[in-house]
Amino acid sequence: MKLKLDVSDMAAGFFEDAHLLGIVAPIRDYQFCWQLNQQFRFRFRINNDIEIQLTKRNRNYYFPIFEYQEPNQFYSHFLYKNQNDGEYLLPEFKHLDFLWLIKGDEVSSTLIGEIQQSIRSINGVQLVIELTNEKIKNKEHLIF
Repeated sequence: MKLKLDVSDMAAGFFEDAHLLGIVAPIRDYQFCWQLNQQFRFRFRINNDIEIQLTKRNRNYYFPIFEYQEPNQFYSHFLYKNQNDGEYLLPEFKHLDFLWLIKGDEVSSTLIGEIQQSIRSINGVQLVIELTNEKIKNKEHLIF
């Protein structure tokens, strides 16, 4: 007998106060983070403690996560690399290079719009879109 863990409640809780942006930017993750840090005055840093590991076809794939906690704010920012050696964190969005998750109290649509506009102005960025919860089939892949 094989048991399967139901993570739907956990996923609902994780995304309750979150917004997810999809980004097409065919550049290296560390270069993209550097540019984001310059643009936003952020300090995105890789957090190996929360990196995502997926096992597919008897092989492990690791997806790094860069993290930034805004001081004096209730916002946390997480930047995921969506692709690793031909596998995707969110296979339904293979065209996206990065996923930017913003978690926090009452993230306004105005703030999301401002962040999207600023990301678009970075060299190498081709597309920035907000992903709605209904469109994300593999939400559990983003939970750390």
